[in-house]
Amino acid sequence: MDREKYMDMALALAKEAYDAGEIPVGCVITDINGDVIGAGRNRREESHDASAHAELEAIRAACEKTGDWRLSGCTIYVTLEPCPMCAGGIINSRIPTVVFGARDENTGSCGSVINLFEERYGHKPAVYGGVRADECAAILRSFFEERR
Repeated sequence: MDREKYMDMALALAKEAYDAGEIPVGCVITDINGDVIGAGRNRREESHDASAHAELEAIRAACEKTGDWRLSGCTIYVTLEPCPMCAGGIINSRIPTVVFGARDENTGSCGSVINLFEERYGHKPAVYGGVRADECAAILRSFFEERR
């Protein structure tokens, strides 16, 4: 299934983040044809930037590639449930479909803490969680166990 293929790509980016000492989250964005038009991984430590999340990096890359801030017809695949900031980026870029792996009980904004996509914003993407959830959760668990 395509969702799993793209989540595997996002997991590869999460592994890059892990190897770089970043919280291992990866993200890819595909267009309506299934072509990857944006990719990102967490880079907060590397860039000293609190907004350097995988989703925002991928959204910036996709907007640059398309020449438009509207990412209509696109799907975002991310290994961890988006936080409020990233959910805001998804809403503002008009991405219609969100696919994520592991739930985030601390800042998850697709239902774990709050579902920002059910609020009265002008854009409500479809959300599919739990794709490759075990693998997505395992890399996060391993990362934090090593740091304790």
